[in-house]
Amino acid sequence: MSALPANPLAPEQRAVSMRDLAWLVASLLIVVAPHALRAPWWITLLAAFLYAWRIQIMLSRAPLPSRWLLIAVAAAAMLGVWAEYRTLFGRSPGIVLLALFSGLKLLEMRSQRDAAVVAFLCYFLIITNLLSTQSIPTAAAMLVALAVITTTLVGLGAPQRPARANLRTAGLLLAHAAPAALVLFLLFPRVPGPLWGLPQDAYTGVTGLSDNMTPGNIARLVLSDAIAFRVEFEGEPPAHRLRYWRGPVLWDFDGRTWTAGPTALTRFEPPRGGAETFRYEVVLEPHNRNWLFALETAASLPARSHFTADGQLLAHDFVRDRRRYAMTSIAGASRGPDEQPFGLRRALRLPQGSSPRATALAAQWRQQSASDADIVSRALKYFIEQRFLYTLDPALLGRDSVDDFLFGTREGFCEHFASAFAFLMRAAGVPARIVTGYLGGEPNSVDGIFTVRQSDAHAWAEVYLRGRGWVRVDPTSASVPGRLDSGLARAMTEGAALPFMLRPELEWLRGLRSRWEAVAHRWNVWVLGYNTERQRDLMAFVGMPDADWRSLTATLFTILGTITALLLAWSLRRLARPDPVQKAWQAFCRKLAARGVKRAPQEGPRDYSERAARALPRAQRPIRSIGALYIALRYGAQASAQGIAELRRRVRELRLT
Repeated sequence: MSALPANPLAPEQRAVSMRDLAWLVASLLIVVAPHALRAPWWITLLAAFLYAWRIQIMLSRAPLPSRWLLIAVAAAAMLGVWAEYRTLFGRSPGIVLLALFSGLKLLEMRSQRDAAVVAFLCYFLIITNLLSTQSIPTAAAMLVALAVITTTLVGLGAPQRPARANLRTAGLLLAHAAPAALVLFLLFPRVPGPLWGLPQDAYTGVTGLSDNMTPGNIARLVLSDAIAFRVEFEGEPPAHRLRYWRGPVLWDFDGRTWTAGPTALTRFEPPRGGAETFRYEVVLEPHNRNWLFALETAASLPARSHFTADGQLLAHDFVRDRRRYAMTSIAGASRGPDEQPFGLRRALRLPQGSSPRATALAAQWRQQSASDADIVSRALKYFIEQRFLYTLDPALLGRDSVDDFLFGTREGFCEHFASAFAFLMRAAGVPARIVTGYLGGEPNSVDGIFTVRQSDAHAWAEVYLRGRGWVRVDPTSASVPGRLDSGLARAMTEGAALPFMLRPELEWLRGLRSRWEAVAHRWNVWVLGYNTERQRDLMAFVGMPDADWRSLTATLFTILGTITALLLAWSLRRLARPDPVQKAWQAFCRKLAARGVKRAPQEGPRDYSERAARALPRAQRPIRSIGALYIALRYGAQASAQGIAELRRRVRELRLT
C-alpha cells in the first residue's frame, strides 16, 4: 500500500509566512523590551541580533542555520550570562536566558507549529515582566502584548484571514476571558510572600536612609524625587512643623560618621500626655531594611513589628514589598525618663582628640551653665546667631569635621547641623544621639493623601534631660526656620540649586505628577495591595465572614462554572442563529431545484451557478449574478448589511419561467 500524502494544512507542514514572522517578532519585542532596561547591554544587543537574523533569512530566502551553530550560540550565551551573574539560576539570569532562547527558537522555526511554541513562550515572558515591576505602565504594556500574542495565534490558524479580523477575534476571546480573570483575582486564595521569588534574588529593594550618616549623605539623598511612603490621615492632618517621621537612630561617632550600632528591643507601652492625637495609614515603599516610619510619638504598634528602646519601629523582616499599616501618634507625648546607665554612657562617647575647638566651646558652655537645659539653649542660640548657610552643595570637611563646619565652612545640610549639635552636647556632658527620618510631606492636590519623598529626608538630634527623658532638638530648624515651617524649597538661599521637581517654574509638571500619583496610589492599594485581609473583608461584605481556602475554592469553581455555562449557551445560540447569507443561498437553491436543477452535495457555488445558467438560459444572467454575489459575501470580506439586502432582493426577484 502506498503511504498517505502529507496534509498541507497541518500545522507541522505549513511553512511560516512573513506575516506570521512579523507578528511573532512584534510580540517578542513588546515583552522583551522592558527587560532591556535591566539586562546587561550585550544581552539586549544579542537578542536583537537574533531577531534581525531571522527576519533577514526570511527576506533573502536563505537556509536556516545548522543545529550545531545554534548550540554554539546557546553555549556562548549561557557562558556570558554565567560570567555576568555568576549563576544560571535565579530571577535575573533566568529571564535573560529566556529572552536569548526566544531568538534561538526563531532561528530554528520551520513550521507554524514551531511558531505556536514561540507564541506560548511570549505568554510566559509576560509573567517575567511582572516579577520586576507591577506598575500601571507595565500592566498596560503587558495587556497590549497579550492582545498582540493572541492575535498572532489566531493568525496562525487562519493564514488567509485579514489581520483586522484576527485582531477582532483576539479581542473577543480576551473579553470572554476577562470575567474569569476578575473572579480568579478576587477569590483565588492569597499566598503570603512572593509566589515567584527565587532564592538568589527574589527581592530587590531601593534603599533610602541608611544605618550610618556621614556629612553629605542625606544631601545626596534629597536630590531623589522617589517616594518613600504615602500617608492618609483620619481627620485634620498635623501641621508641617509636627510632621517628623522617625526612622533610624544613630548612637556611635568616629569623628566623621555616625552609626546605629546594636539596638535593644523593649516592650511597647503607649506614651503619656501629649496635645493632639493623629490616626493615619501608611503605605510604605520597599526599601530593603526593616524600618517602619511613624510620626513622633508612636502610640500604637503595627502588626508584625518590634519596638526598640530608642523609639524605633522595626518590622519582623526586611521591607521588600509595599507595606500598609495603620498608626496612631500623639504630638508632644513622652515615654518618661529612661535612665539606663549603659545608654546614657553610650550617648556621651566621643573619639579622643576629635574637633578640639568644638570641644573647648562645649566645655565653656558647661562652666557657664547651671543645667543641661541651659547648655541646650546656649547651643541653639549659637546656631541662630552664627548665620550658617543651608545648602545642598556644602564644601568638603576634613578629619575634624565638626570644627571645619562650625568654624570654617559654616555651610551644610541637616546632617551637618545635627552632627555638630550632638557633638557639642556630648562634649558638654549632655547625652545626645542622632535621629534620621523625614520631615514634612505634601498633600496630593487630587486625593489629599500626603506624599513623603526621599527629598524630605532629614536628620535631627535628641538630648537626654533629667526628669524629662529624651527631648527632640532640631538645630537645622533653629538656624533655618523656613525648613521647619515651609519645607526644603523655601529654606534654601536665593539662587541655590534645587532638586528638579522643587523648582518653582515647574508647578504645571508637579500638577501632572499629582494626578498620576493619585491614580498610582489607588492601583497600589486596591490592586497590588489586595491581600489576605482585603479578601477577607470582601468575603464578609458579600455574606461569608468566615471564609477559608476551602470555601473560597468552592465559590471560585462555582462562579467559574456558571461563567463557562453562560458563555457556552451564548456560543451555541450564536451558532444556531441562521446566517442571512446562507439563508438566502438556500432559498436560491430551492428555487432552482423546483425547476429540476438540484445542487449536488459536493458541488461548489460557482460550479452550481454555471450549471444552472446553462440549464436555464433565459435566467442565466440573474443566476450568475446571484452566484457571484453569494461567493463575495460568503468567502470575501465581512458581509455588509447592504450586500445581504441586495442578495435577498435578487433571490426574491428571480423568475425562472
